[in-house]
Amino acid sequence: MAANSGGGSSDAGGGPVRHIPVLLPEVLDALAPEPGKIILDGTFGAGGYTSAILRAGANVIALDRDPTAIAAGQALVSAHAGHLNLIQSQFSELADHAPDGGLDGVVLDIGVSSMQIDEAERGFSFNKNGPLDMRMSANGVSAADVVNRAKLADLIRIFVFLGEEKQAPRIAHAIEKRRAEAPFVTTRDLAGLIEVVTPRKAKDKIHPATRVFQALRIFVNDELGELAQALFAAERALKPGGRLVVVTFHSLEDRIVKKFFADRSGRAVGSRHMPIVTERPATFEPVGKSMISASDAEAEANPRARSAKLRAGVRTLAPAEAADLSIFDLPSLASLGKLGG
Repeated sequence: MAANSGGGSSDAGGGPVRHIPVLLPEVLDALAPEPGKIILDGTFGAGGYTSAILRAGANVIALDRDPTAIAAGQALVSAHAGHLNLIQSQFSELADHAPDGGLDGVVLDIGVSSMQIDEAERGFSFNKNGPLDMRMSANGVSAADVVNRAKLADLIRIFVFLGEEKQAPRIAHAIEKRRAEAPFVTTRDLAGLIEVVTPRKAKDKIHPATRVFQALRIFVNDELGELAQALFAAERALKPGGRLVVVTFHSLEDRIVKKFFADRSGRAVGSRHMPIVTERPATFEPVGKSMISASDAEAEANPRARSAKLRAGVRTLAPAEAADLSIFDLPSLASLGKLGG
């Protein structure tokens, strides 16, 4: 999130994949950057989208919660002096960095960065032994804190709702038993236990630990909550005619974006339980097709693009609506704050 720039759930714990911006032509087409426009890239990562937007002549405000990405991006800042402002910030706070006149565009790429996966010390990959960390901002509650301290029922809910892991109860019980003997410290500690509890079968396309690592990463970084708040922030920060473009990599994220655009479409709402239908002004109108996925050629050239989905909308004149998280039906999970050291 961010899960930042160009990642995908299929890479949640896998090995290094060279950074290639996903759906780049489609993102630029939906975003329509040009000279004089101010575009906010909420997930800078390795700077793939930002670089392309700068080449199109627009000015960029780029955010990333990861200090490593901010440090790595300074060369790009120097190369585009006066046209790129790179800020360490969560993308849920993007409205705080928008100019008074509003933004012409916001782009969000909701995937784990290949840079984060490549660094064993960040603890994102089960293919690289390192501390069981997974924090994108390098502070706060770590994955080790969650695995070693969360209640059994909470672990099961995290693995089920955020990882869609069918073996969640079996894995959580094994974790509870093992941590009573010794705490989990490294990525291999956890991945090795999961491999024993749920051995890989010949037909399995992914490592047995993939979904658990995905669930922990999403939980530790509050990725779904961050995405929901970022959508509300973009609604407030975009000027009329401004464009919101979001690329997601698994169904949990895509569902949130799809629900947001549906809720902001102005369509009449009602049900058999509430027969009164309420008309609301649309705050976003669709840009192009409701959803765009990668072509076969891109998916073959860039494996992380296989699950990518792009949704986009253009801001109307209607005032921003209330930031009501209930529209997303987010799962109720354990409090991160209570799991810290």
